[in-house]
Amino acid sequence: MPQMQAALFREPNQPMQIEPVQVADPQPREVLVRTVACGVCHSDYSVFTGKMPTALTPTPTILGHEAAGIVEAVGRDVTYVKKGDHIVTCMSVFCGTCDKCLTGNPALCASDQIRRRPTDEPRLQQNGETIHQFTDLSSFAELMLVHENALTKIDPDMPLDCAALMGCGTTTGVGAVFHTAKVTPGSSVAVIGCGAIGLAAINGAAIVGAGKIIAIDMQPAKLELAKTMGATHCIDPSECDNPVEQVQQITGGGCDYSFEAIGLKHTTEQSVAMLGPGGTATVLGLLPPDAAVEMGFIDFIQEKKIQGCLMGSNRFRIDMTHFVDFYMRGKLHLDPLISKHIRLDQINDAFAAFEQGSADARHVIMFEH
Repeated sequence: MPQMQAALFREPNQPMQIEPVQVADPQPREVLVRTVACGVCHSDYSVFTGKMPTALTPTPTILGHEAAGIVEAVGRDVTYVKKGDHIVTCMSVFCGTCDKCLTGNPALCASDQIRRRPTDEPRLQQNGETIHQFTDLSSFAELMLVHENALTKIDPDMPLDCAALMGCGTTTGVGAVFHTAKVTPGSSVAVIGCGAIGLAAINGAAIVGAGKIIAIDMQPAKLELAKTMGATHCIDPSECDNPVEQVQQITGGGCDYSFEAIGLKHTTEQSVAMLGPGGTATVLGLLPPDAAVEMGFIDFIQEKKIQGCLMGSNRFRIDMTHFVDFYMRGKLHLDPLISKHIRLDQINDAFAAFEQGSADARHVIMFEH
């Protein structure tokens, strides 16, 4: 049974320790991946702080879900990848046979066919204790043992640190523009929050040819980064009386599409308020489970819409092929999103940066093998 080093999460707000974990041999449809790079996503931090319900995250577990690596071994029934292939993982693991998968909505697949049965040996354990797998991936670790439908192979010329970002942040932000909202060329777009996902949404809006693309954030460094992603206008809410009115002035009455990429009640409500008649607000931020968002009746009369978004409504084996192509042609800007390359044992420092409200977009863990 292979052994690896991994960052163990046992309880909220307690520093994670790097500990040895045993990895089972691949079952027929499983793939063992040597992790090369892993982004540190705000969703991981939400689990770490307890914002995400612990019922969804049994402990002990290994967090991390935005990763790229190289195939180390495959189960006997795996034909999609082979040892040595470069891959990106995605938490939207699909079964391929349920009604969601068969109707073109694999990101909504909730089948448990992609997991081991309770009677099977666990994929991960430590001295006989089961280590639970976060989002069916657990990528804050030197190795990942996953179902073959949790990954997609990519061009080996694609840098793996940039490729890792496609596993969550890029898929969510760009996918929300392409698939969930279906932004049209020439339309006006406002993005609230210029973290990695918001910046990806801005980049996606630029790729589809949106007209006015408005970035909204209180950190000047993030607004500057938004310009490199394609933002045509920037708003710092700390320097204006009302960002909603600013958007309405820029767009001449309200934007066609808005994206909330922070996860706050008041900014979600602002995302609706800044829409013009017939506009669509898409919520990308992770709000508390009991959050209630209000819309005025006039918003309904004006046919405004608000919708959720799960991982950019992705079809990741198709989407990531396109993302690699966009990156190689200079349309998808991933390099500027990487603020720092860090080691696995610096994971707690990366979480501390979230706590401090750092202007960094993404810390990326690079594994040494």
